[in-house]
Amino acid sequence: MYLDFYGLKEPPFNITPNPRYLFYSGKHREALNHLLYGIRERKGFVQITGEVGSGKTTLCRALLDQLGNNYSTALILNPALSPDLLVKAIGAEFGLDVRGLDRLEMMEQINWYLLKQMEEGRESVLIIDEAQNLTNELLEQVRMLSNLETDDWKLLQIVLMGQPELRDRLNDPALRQLRQRITVRYHLEPLKQHEVSQYVRHRLQVSGGGAKSLPAFTFPAMWRIFSYTKGIPRLVNALCDKCLLAGFVQQSERITYGVVGRAVRELEGQINA
Repeated sequence: MYLDFYGLKEPPFNITPNPRYLFYSGKHREALNHLLYGIRERKGFVQITGEVGSGKTTLCRALLDQLGNNYSTALILNPALSPDLLVKAIGAEFGLDVRGLDRLEMMEQINWYLLKQMEEGRESVLIIDEAQNLTNELLEQVRMLSNLETDDWKLLQIVLMGQPELRDRLNDPALRQLRQRITVRYHLEPLKQHEVSQYVRHRLQVSGGGAKSLPAFTFPAMWRIFSYTKGIPRLVNALCDKCLLAGFVQQSERITYGVVGRAVRELEGQINA
Protein backbone atom coordinates (compact mmCIF):
# COMPACT_ATOMS: atom_id res chain seq x y z
CA MET A 1 0.00 0.00 0.00
CA TYR A 2 2.77 2.46 0.94
CA LEU A 3 5.46 1.19 -1.47
CA ASP A 4 4.85 3.64 -4.33
CA PHE A 5 4.46 6.57 -1.95
CA TYR A 6 7.88 5.93 -0.43
CA GLY A 7 9.59 4.77 -3.65
CA LEU A 8 10.13 1.20 -2.46
CA LYS A 9 10.10 -1.96 -4.57
CA GLU A 10 9.17 -4.44 -1.84
CA PRO A 11 8.10 -4.34 1.81
CA PRO A 12 11.25 -3.59 3.81
CA PHE A 13 10.08 -4.85 7.18
CA ASN A 14 8.71 -8.33 6.62
CA ILE A 15 9.24 -10.50 9.71
CA THR A 16 10.01 -13.65 7.70
CA PRO A 17 13.74 -14.55 7.79
CA ASN A 18 15.59 -13.42 4.68
CA PRO A 19 19.42 -13.47 4.65
CA ARG A 20 19.42 -10.71 2.02
CA TYR A 21 18.13 -8.36 4.68
CA LEU A 22 20.53 -9.50 7.40
CA PHE A 23 22.06 -6.50 9.10
CA TYR A 24 25.51 -7.33 10.39
CA SER A 25 25.65 -5.54 13.69
CA GLY A 26 28.82 -6.18 15.68
CA LYS A 27 27.02 -8.92 17.62
CA HIS A 28 25.53 -10.58 14.54
CA ARG A 29 28.93 -10.61 12.84
CA GLU A 30 30.50 -12.17 15.93
CA ALA A 31 27.74 -14.78 16.11
CA LEU A 32 28.22 -15.73 12.45
CA ASN A 33 31.99 -15.95 12.95
CA HIS A 34 31.48 -18.25 15.94
CA LEU A 35 29.25 -20.47 13.82
CA LEU A 36 31.71 -20.62 10.92
CA TYR A 37 34.66 -21.22 13.23
CA GLY A 38 32.96 -24.05 15.11
CA ILE A 39 31.91 -25.77 11.90
CA ARG A 40 35.06 -25.27 9.84
CA GLU A 41 37.33 -26.28 12.71
CA ARG A 42 35.18 -29.36 13.41
CA LYS A 43 34.50 -28.50 17.02
CA GLY A 44 31.54 -30.88 17.13
CA PHE A 45 28.99 -28.66 18.88
CA VAL A 46 28.17 -24.96 18.57
CA GLN A 47 25.58 -23.24 20.77
CA ILE A 48 23.95 -19.94 19.77
CA THR A 49 21.32 -18.34 22.00
CA GLY A 50 19.34 -15.12 21.83
CA GLU A 51 16.02 -13.58 22.80
CA VAL A 52 12.88 -14.18 20.74
CA GLY A 53 13.11 -12.10 17.55
CA SER A 54 16.83 -11.32 17.91
CA GLY A 55 17.64 -12.65 14.43
CA LYS A 56 18.81 -16.22 15.10
CA THR A 57 16.81 -17.81 12.28
CA THR A 58 17.91 -15.16 9.77
CA LEU A 59 21.47 -15.75 10.94
CA CYS A 60 20.95 -19.44 10.30
CA ARG A 61 19.88 -18.73 6.72
CA ALA A 62 22.97 -16.57 6.23
CA LEU A 63 25.12 -19.39 7.58
CA LEU A 64 23.70 -21.80 5.01
CA ASP A 65 24.57 -19.32 2.25
CA GLN A 66 28.12 -18.91 3.60
CA LEU A 67 28.84 -22.64 3.83
CA GLY A 68 28.34 -23.26 0.13
CA ASN A 69 28.51 -26.53 -1.80
CA ASN A 70 31.30 -28.13 0.22
CA TYR A 71 28.86 -28.76 3.04
CA SER A 72 25.88 -31.07 3.31
CA THR A 73 23.33 -29.59 5.71
CA ALA A 74 20.22 -30.65 7.56
CA LEU A 75 18.02 -27.98 9.14
CA ILE A 76 15.45 -28.92 11.79
CA LEU A 77 13.08 -26.01 12.52
CA ASN A 78 10.67 -27.80 14.85
CA PRO A 79 12.53 -30.29 17.04
CA ALA A 80 9.62 -31.01 19.41
CA LEU A 81 9.38 -34.62 18.25
CA SER A 82 9.87 -38.10 19.64
CA PRO A 83 13.45 -39.46 19.45
CA ASP A 84 12.47 -41.76 16.57
CA LEU A 85 10.81 -38.93 14.64
CA LEU A 86 13.75 -36.61 15.26
CA VAL A 87 16.22 -39.12 13.81
CA LYS A 88 13.79 -39.70 10.93
CA ALA A 89 13.53 -35.96 10.26
CA ILE A 90 17.32 -35.62 10.27
CA GLY A 91 17.70 -38.51 7.84
CA ALA A 92 15.04 -37.04 5.56
CA GLU A 93 16.74 -33.61 5.66
CA PHE A 94 19.92 -35.28 4.42
CA GLY A 95 17.89 -36.78 1.58
CA LEU A 96 17.83 -40.36 2.89
CA ASP A 97 14.92 -42.75 2.48
CA VAL A 98 14.32 -43.81 6.09
CA ARG A 99 10.71 -44.90 5.72
CA GLY A 100 9.90 -48.07 7.63
CA LEU A 101 13.25 -48.21 9.44
CA ASP A 102 13.65 -48.41 13.20
CA ARG A 103 15.92 -46.00 15.05
CA LEU A 104 19.00 -48.25 14.93
CA GLU A 105 18.59 -48.79 11.19
CA MET A 106 18.12 -45.06 10.64
CA MET A 107 21.30 -44.33 12.61
CA GLU A 108 23.17 -46.83 10.43
CA GLN A 109 21.87 -45.10 7.30
CA ILE A 110 22.92 -41.68 8.61
CA ASN A 111 26.37 -43.01 9.56
CA TRP A 112 26.79 -44.51 6.08
CA TYR A 113 25.73 -41.20 4.51
CA LEU A 114 28.16 -39.17 6.65
CA LEU A 115 31.04 -41.48 5.79
CA LYS A 116 30.22 -41.19 2.11
CA GLN A 117 30.15 -37.38 2.36
CA MET A 118 33.57 -37.43 4.03
CA GLU A 119 34.99 -39.64 1.30
CA GLU A 120 33.71 -37.14 -1.27
CA GLY A 121 35.36 -34.26 0.58
CA ARG A 122 32.19 -32.77 1.98
CA GLU A 123 31.47 -31.80 5.58
CA SER A 124 28.07 -32.53 7.16
CA VAL A 125 26.25 -30.08 9.42
CA LEU A 126 23.09 -30.50 11.47
CA ILE A 127 21.37 -27.27 12.58
CA ILE A 128 18.58 -27.47 15.16
CA ASP A 129 16.59 -24.27 15.60
CA GLU A 130 14.39 -23.66 18.66
CA ALA A 131 16.61 -26.13 20.50
CA GLN A 132 15.25 -24.97 23.87
CA ASN A 133 12.22 -27.15 23.05
CA LEU A 134 14.30 -30.33 23.08
CA THR A 135 13.61 -32.61 26.04
CA ASN A 136 16.47 -34.24 27.93
CA GLU A 137 15.75 -37.44 26.02
CA LEU A 138 16.01 -35.63 22.69
CA LEU A 139 19.18 -33.82 23.73
CA GLU A 140 20.68 -37.16 24.66
CA GLN A 141 19.73 -38.47 21.21
CA VAL A 142 21.50 -35.48 19.65
CA ARG A 143 24.57 -36.29 21.75
CA MET A 144 24.48 -39.85 20.43
CA LEU A 145 24.55 -38.47 16.89
CA SER A 146 27.74 -36.62 17.78
CA ASN A 147 29.37 -39.98 18.51
CA LEU A 148 29.44 -40.72 14.78
CA GLU A 149 33.12 -40.22 14.05
CA THR A 150 36.30 -41.65 12.60
CA ASP A 151 39.65 -41.94 14.36
CA ASP A 152 40.51 -38.44 13.17
CA TRP A 153 37.41 -36.24 13.42
CA LYS A 154 33.67 -35.93 13.94
CA LEU A 155 31.54 -36.88 10.98
CA LEU A 156 28.79 -34.46 11.98
CA GLN A 157 29.00 -30.85 13.19
CA ILE A 158 25.95 -29.89 15.26
CA VAL A 159 24.59 -26.38 15.82
CA LEU A 160 22.06 -25.79 18.61
CA MET A 161 20.20 -22.48 18.24
CA GLY A 162 17.65 -21.39 20.80
CA GLN A 163 16.28 -18.92 23.29
CA PRO A 164 18.14 -18.15 26.54
CA GLU A 165 16.27 -21.02 28.20
CA LEU A 166 18.56 -23.36 26.27
CA ARG A 167 21.47 -22.32 28.47
CA ASP A 168 19.46 -23.16 31.57
CA ARG A 169 18.45 -26.51 30.09
CA LEU A 170 22.04 -27.47 29.42
CA ASN A 171 23.00 -26.69 33.01
CA ASP A 172 20.96 -29.71 34.11
CA PRO A 173 23.41 -32.18 35.72
CA ALA A 174 21.80 -34.95 33.68
CA LEU A 175 23.14 -33.26 30.52
CA ARG A 176 26.70 -32.70 31.69
CA GLN A 177 28.11 -35.07 29.02
CA LEU A 178 26.51 -32.97 26.31
CA ARG A 179 27.43 -29.66 27.94
CA GLN A 180 31.09 -30.68 28.14
CA ARG A 181 31.13 -31.27 24.38
CA ILE A 182 29.95 -27.76 23.53
CA THR A 183 33.16 -25.81 23.09
CA VAL A 184 31.83 -22.86 21.05
CA ARG A 185 29.09 -20.72 22.63
CA TYR A 186 27.69 -17.29 21.82
CA HIS A 187 24.74 -15.24 23.10
CA LEU A 188 23.24 -12.81 20.58
CA GLU A 189 22.42 -9.49 22.25
CA PRO A 190 19.77 -7.00 20.99
CA LEU A 191 20.75 -4.06 18.80
CA LYS A 192 22.09 -0.93 20.45
CA GLN A 193 20.32 2.38 19.91
CA HIS A 194 22.61 3.61 17.11
CA GLU A 195 22.41 0.18 15.46
CA VAL A 196 18.61 0.36 15.30
CA SER A 197 18.92 3.48 13.10
CA GLN A 198 21.47 1.71 10.89
CA TYR A 199 19.27 -1.38 10.76
CA VAL A 200 16.21 0.57 9.61
CA ARG A 201 18.16 2.39 6.89
CA HIS A 202 19.79 -0.87 5.75
CA ARG A 203 16.43 -2.57 5.26
CA LEU A 204 15.01 0.41 3.40
CA GLN A 205 17.97 0.44 1.03
CA VAL A 206 17.80 -3.32 0.40
CA SER A 207 14.09 -3.01 -0.39
CA GLY A 208 14.96 -0.87 -3.37
CA GLY A 209 14.67 2.68 -2.14
CA GLY A 210 17.16 5.11 -3.58
CA ALA A 211 18.99 7.43 -1.21
CA LYS A 212 16.78 10.37 -2.18
CA SER A 213 13.48 8.49 -1.94
CA LEU A 214 13.94 6.83 1.44
CA PRO A 215 11.36 7.86 4.04
CA ALA A 216 13.07 9.97 6.68
CA PHE A 217 12.86 8.73 10.27
CA THR A 218 13.53 11.69 12.56
CA PHE A 219 15.89 11.34 15.54
CA PRO A 220 13.03 11.48 18.08
CA ALA A 221 11.19 8.84 16.04
CA MET A 222 14.19 6.52 16.13
CA TRP A 223 14.55 7.10 19.88
CA ARG A 224 10.92 6.06 20.38
CA ILE A 225 11.37 2.99 18.17
CA PHE A 226 14.36 1.88 20.23
CA SER A 227 12.59 2.63 23.49
CA TYR A 228 9.62 0.47 22.50
CA THR A 229 11.48 -2.43 20.86
CA LYS A 230 14.56 -2.60 23.12
CA GLY A 231 16.60 -3.37 19.99
CA ILE A 232 14.85 -6.65 19.12
CA PRO A 233 14.90 -6.82 15.28
CA ARG A 234 11.54 -8.58 14.92
CA LEU A 235 9.82 -5.89 16.99
CA VAL A 236 11.63 -3.18 15.02
CA ASN A 237 10.27 -4.71 11.82
CA ALA A 238 6.72 -4.90 13.11
CA LEU A 239 6.76 -1.31 14.40
CA CYS A 240 8.48 0.22 11.36
CA ASP A 241 5.99 -1.47 9.03
CA LYS A 242 3.18 0.17 11.01
CA CYS A 243 5.09 3.47 10.92
CA LEU A 244 5.24 3.48 7.13
CA LEU A 245 1.56 2.63 6.92
CA ALA A 246 0.67 5.38 9.38
CA GLY A 247 2.90 7.83 7.50
CA PHE A 248 1.23 6.91 4.21
CA VAL A 249 -2.24 7.43 5.70
CA GLN A 250 -1.14 10.89 6.84
CA GLN A 251 0.66 11.48 3.52
CA SER A 252 3.81 12.30 5.47
CA GLU A 253 7.22 11.77 3.90
CA ARG A 254 8.82 12.00 7.35
CA ILE A 255 8.30 9.45 10.10
CA THR A 256 8.04 11.57 13.24
CA TYR A 257 7.76 10.86 16.96
CA GLY A 258 3.98 11.26 16.65
CA VAL A 259 3.75 8.83 13.73
CA VAL A 260 5.65 6.23 15.76
CA GLY A 261 3.25 6.82 18.66
CA ARG A 262 0.27 6.09 16.41
CA ALA A 263 2.01 2.96 15.10
CA VAL A 264 2.65 1.76 18.67
CA ARG A 265 -1.03 2.21 19.53
CA GLU A 266 -2.05 0.26 16.43
CA LEU A 267 0.35 -2.56 17.31
CA GLU A 268 -1.16 -2.77 20.77
CA GLY A 269 -4.72 -2.75 19.42
CA GLN A 270 -5.53 0.78 20.55
CA ILE A 271 -6.65 1.88 17.10
CA ASN A 272 -8.86 4.70 18.34
CA ALA A 273 -6.47 5.92 21.06
